[in-house]
Amino acid sequence: MSRVKLLALQFLVAVTALVMWQVFSTVPIAGKVLLPPFFFSTPLDVAQQVFAWFSSGVIWKHLWITLLESLLAFTIGSVAGVLVGFWFARQPRVAAVFDPYVKMINALPRVVLAPIFTLWLGLGIWSKVALGVTLVFFVVFFNVYQGVKETSATLVDNARMLGMSERQMMRHVFWPSALSWMFSSLHTAIGFAVVGAVVGEYLGAAAGLGYLIQQAEGAFDVAGVFAGMFVLSVFVIVIDLAVSLVERRLLVWRPQPSGQPAD
Repeated sequence: MSRVKLLALQFLVAVTALVMWQVFSTVPIAGKVLLPPFFFSTPLDVAQQVFAWFSSGVIWKHLWITLLESLLAFTIGSVAGVLVGFWFARQPRVAAVFDPYVKMINALPRVVLAPIFTLWLGLGIWSKVALGVTLVFFVVFFNVYQGVKETSATLVDNARMLGMSERQMMRHVFWPSALSWMFSSLHTAIGFAVVGAVVGEYLGAAAGLGYLIQQAEGAFDVAGVFAGMFVLSVFVIVIDLAVSLVERRLLVWRPQPSGQPAD
């Protein structure tokens, strides 16, 4: 399937969903509106709200705060996850000792940690960044750890026979092996970084998309809630596209899977 055809089909799905939403929320069927606007709003109302935010400029401050928090959480959590994942994979004894503690911390519900981070770090951006880091770190950590562990034993043995040092092994053997796993986790980590920032803002903040959504919800402004969610979704897609560009640059050697859309 060509990329143009794929984009056309994706656009068609979005248009179909919006048309159905508009019809079901405005046109009575059997004397009853299936999606009452008070509870579900309408696409036109949501679009008007988004337009009002951008035309007035009120959205930019909130968007910048959420972007900053998300990028910091994504960067710190990803770097920490990669480094610790490599370390644990190359140090089996260390991994064995800390394994139950890693699983225990990962099992903690992150929402419970949000008030604690707010108490420790205040209502500024760093409490939201900390929450996002806890979400991003484990996603990247487990994937990098597994990626290094899954390195071909034959490849490792051949590299050692050629006399490669540990640093050369990391650069030419383990790092390429873990890259696919790492980028797979980064696509997921983007969403978690944004979730961490928005949830933190929702629970306590003076700015950000989470704050906008919380304010709209408190005023029973369903259009505002959906508008915030829409802006948030587009925001995540843009960051994900940036990661995809970096991935293509670094993994240019990787063969494309069958069925991959042509450029």
